[in-house]
Amino acid sequence: MWEQDLDKGLRTLELAIETHIVTSHAALPLLVRRPGGLVVEVTDGTKAYNDGNYRVSFFYDLAKVAVNRMGFTLAEELRPFGGTAVSLTPGWLRSELMLDLFGVTEQTWRDALEKEPHFAISETPAFVGRAVAALAADPDRARWSGQSLSSGGLAQVYGFTDVDGSRPDAWRYVVEVQDAGRPADVTGYR
Repeated sequence: MWEQDLDKGLRTLELAIETHIVTSHAALPLLVRRPGGLVVEVTDGTKAYNDGNYRVSFFYDLAKVAVNRMGFTLAEELRPFGGTAVSLTPGWLRSELMLDLFGVTEQTWRDALEKEPHFAISETPAFVGRAVAALAADPDRARWSGQSLSSGGLAQVYGFTDVDGSRPDAWRYVVEVQDAGRPADVTGYR
């Protein structure tokens, strides 16, 4: 940590945490007007995964842990108003940034497997969007309040799929295959 550029590290925290705080500060007065509101803090990694793993660097690690904690603390603050808050993580996300990083498109994303075979478990942004929609439509969504969730885990509960009809369970895959040093194989995880 002491060898990392402090200004860049603090900027990482500002961009990764402060943006969530500012958004919540502005939006929550609207949400608490009526019971039943939902706040979804989108992050990278479930609480269970982040608590047991060092994530890249001191500042990046703090940023990822903090957003999960925000879902928990906002749940506590919203409870008296009938609101629900969670943190939600997609798995390997085929965002524009990731597709650009690998020099592929959504149509050619499988070409990225030459550089990163574990990208085979990736999901489209629509998949995490469907997770949010499923939570929002659930009249019993308060059962999730304060929890750290994944799109793959919610797909198992709510039955939605990614645009290709699959249900990638990326965080289970990351632990059991990728981090375990096993060769990329999505059998049983998609």
